[in-house]
Amino acid sequence: MTTRTPAEPVVRVRNVSLRYGRHLALDDLSLEIPGARMVGLIGPDGVGKSSLMSLLTGARKMQQGRIEVLGGDIGEAAHRRAVCPRIAYMPQGLGKNLYLTLSVYENVDFFGRLFGHAPAARRRRIAELLDSTGLGPFRDRPAGKLSGGMKQKLGLCCALIHDPDLLVLDEPTTGVDPLSRAQFWELIERLRTRREGMSVLVSTAYMDEAERFDWLVAMDAGKVLATGTAEELRTRTDAGTLETAFIRLLPEAKRQGHKGMAIPPRALCGEPEIAIEAHGLTMRFGDFVAVDRVSLRIERGEIFGFLGSNGCGKSTTMKMLTGLLPPSEGEARLFGQVLDAGNLATRKRVGYMSQAFSLYSELTVRQNLELHAKLFHLPAAEIPGRVEAMAERFLLGPAMEALPDALPLGIRQRLSLAVAVIHKPDLLILDEPTSGVDPVARDSFWELMADLSRRDRVTLFISTHFMNEAERCDRISLMHAGKVLASGRPSALVEQSGQPTLEAAFIDYLKKAVGTGDEPADVPGDGNVSLAPPHPDPLPAGEGGPRLKDGRFSLMRLFSYTRRETLELRRDPLRSSISLFGTLLLMFVMGYGISMDVENLRFAVLDRDRTLLSNNYALDLGGSRYFIERPPIADYDELDRRMRSGELSLALEIPPNFARDLERGGNVRIGAWIDGSMPSRAENVIGYVQAMHQVWLAEQARRRATDKVPPEPIRIETRYRYNPDVKSLPAIVPAVIPMLLMLIPAMLSALSVVREKELGSILNLYVTPVTKLEFLLGKQMPYIALAMVNFFLLCAFAVFVFGVPHKGNFLLLTVAALLYVTAATGLGLLISAFTRSQIAAIFATALATIIPASRFSGMIDPIGSLEGGARFVGEIFPTTHFLTISRGTFSKALGFAELAPSLVPIVLSIPVIVGLSVMLLNKQER
Repeated sequence: MTTRTPAEPVVRVRNVSLRYGRHLALDDLSLEIPGARMVGLIGPDGVGKSSLMSLLTGARKMQQGRIEVLGGDIGEAAHRRAVCPRIAYMPQGLGKNLYLTLSVYENVDFFGRLFGHAPAARRRRIAELLDSTGLGPFRDRPAGKLSGGMKQKLGLCCALIHDPDLLVLDEPTTGVDPLSRAQFWELIERLRTRREGMSVLVSTAYMDEAERFDWLVAMDAGKVLATGTAEELRTRTDAGTLETAFIRLLPEAKRQGHKGMAIPPRALCGEPEIAIEAHGLTMRFGDFVAVDRVSLRIERGEIFGFLGSNGCGKSTTMKMLTGLLPPSEGEARLFGQVLDAGNLATRKRVGYMSQAFSLYSELTVRQNLELHAKLFHLPAAEIPGRVEAMAERFLLGPAMEALPDALPLGIRQRLSLAVAVIHKPDLLILDEPTSGVDPVARDSFWELMADLSRRDRVTLFISTHFMNEAERCDRISLMHAGKVLASGRPSALVEQSGQPTLEAAFIDYLKKAVGTGDEPADVPGDGNVSLAPPHPDPLPAGEGGPRLKDGRFSLMRLFSYTRRETLELRRDPLRSSISLFGTLLLMFVMGYGISMDVENLRFAVLDRDRTLLSNNYALDLGGSRYFIERPPIADYDELDRRMRSGELSLALEIPPNFARDLERGGNVRIGAWIDGSMPSRAENVIGYVQAMHQVWLAEQARRRATDKVPPEPIRIETRYRYNPDVKSLPAIVPAVIPMLLMLIPAMLSALSVVREKELGSILNLYVTPVTKLEFLLGKQMPYIALAMVNFFLLCAFAVFVFGVPHKGNFLLLTVAALLYVTAATGLGLLISAFTRSQIAAIFATALATIIPASRFSGMIDPIGSLEGGARFVGEIFPTTHFLTISRGTFSKALGFAELAPSLVPIVLSIPVIVGLSVMLLNKQER
């Protein structure tokens, strides 16, 4: 810890409250954070640390109160823009602000561009940061393939690209192995030594980590419990450790009944029974080896701890030991029997509590317990008693009728434990069960686990990040990169390593493992970070800082997002394939699947006359290219059966005495039974049948006429222009192109923004100088380019595959398409402004594009036939006007002179759509 003279407060918080729905995250909180120091916010998950950090960095909108940061109100947009380049925010979660398909260099370069660094200065700055953090040898590695520690170092590089005055780190070492954690804090100390005026604000749940901070803020339930140095907090509470001090600072109601946790020794008698035995367990996902030849031997009733960073293979190993995941190699035995995932008797001996809360939030506590009792086939008569026993043992009585989401985290964890043991398992596997839980609830949870182990002789296999929890286990295994580094009693491992603490021993084992070269290390060489930067002096004046002045619009920032989105698209084969070939597939389906042509219709005749003339009538109809005759119908039952099965589209019934009545000039009626399941097609069939009927009658009259038939005084000759054969394809293809160019580009652009919301990288919009317009246009441009590629492919498909010629001005169609896809992708951005999940974005985009494009654009019904709101939508929707241009150039050989007026509404729609998108997109989380 570096001691510095207290400076003016870098942050002043005055009466700040924040709510998420009914949950009060910050409760009238007031606080002053001293500058030029490393300040820690300590407390478990859910006490308001992350909420306070998001407010003071400007990432979240203020609800109540005032926060002054670097001399101004962070709630004012002008001050946020002014101080944004002076604040760096690294959010909670491994690599949450990173782009996993981009390389290490590309991630840092992206942030450098957002902050306006000139190319030469940016390259120099990136080289300095990567070398300082030991990431230089991995500059071309994708961020998604980095270990947890490396991701955190990369996130720090991205945060430090612009030399901030205030560095905000939200639980930066959660899930990171002890070696990477130690290296991370050494790096922070080195940076602080170099930049003495920099303030660092850190949140953490690790009390041993908080000891290194200059000043601490203990928080609980959205309030400040106490502030001061670690020594001051321990002295104030007369506590030996910071964790004990924190417990004593909690309100009396929360620490009532709490006592120091001590695990009673395990009673050993006779030959121990082996609960778990694993030999050479290996798990591969493709080329990646997640677990590498792990062997374990755990006795019944033992508390066995699994230590390691996120991604080291702990959870995968646990799933193999429960039968949830079959191993690629090796064997696992449970109480002497080979583990068989399909054997319910074996599965009933195992209880599993996952890392994340995995119970049903729509069921009450009681219903969750009853459901899992039934899932494990407990006798119905035993279930009520077992549920009550669980409620009493795990202190769930007052919450039995409550929904899990309404319960505090500690009670939810007890509920998860109760569900895991309701079927009386012999082995209980717990994956980081106390992560984020406050120290009092954690100790209470350990009392329950100790009782299960010592009294019920349940074997506990537990993973954890907390070293004080690991010290409570009977034995532990240290894991890294899928391999077990060492196993034994915690005290024995400390003694063997010659280190003073278990964490120091773990670090020592990690350093030895990294030095073996079996696994790519977080850092080169022997695993130690070269913390001395290669360029110890700051960048020359004018080189290091941003070259762009604070302004409203920057092409550099805009094209930074364009470049990044393009890189991500190129490296995502699925998205790229859908972007390029999705429209072609839909064009193929619609072109061949949607047809109003009446050709090759299957018909049959129910001939009740059976004369030469009736046979001639049927043969005349069957000789047409529109109809195919099938075997004759014998009776009404057969007619009904064959039409129901879809064999026939048309059935003709020729009545008895058809020929006789026709010869005598009588009134003859022929029955035509038509499949009306498709009304428009049925209407066409009626027209064709009536026309064929009239032609046959005229021919019969001509043959029987004895006198010369006088010519008709007036005869109408029908000629179809633009589509002489009245085929479906020349009509459908030019209409499908506008619909597809609206649907797919809009959907892709909407998903590009909503995906950032889901992954958390939207935070980079909130805390960097990029404006909403730069962000949206930068995201939009790659999809405009892709849509134009789709346009040319669709046109080629129409001409060369469907044989629909383009007769008009192709330049006009291309210009119209460019404007149209700009409007379409803008519509996707507009939809993304108010959707938060990719599924919602897909449904919203489909509804907002397909319905207007197909029903209100003139594709099926002319705009003039629509009324009210449908007419209004049709007049303003861009598809209406592009459809006019598409049909005009494809079918009517029109050009600019005739179709230029249709371009105007499309042009006008672009600024309206983009403007609404900018207005509705939030620059702060709400």
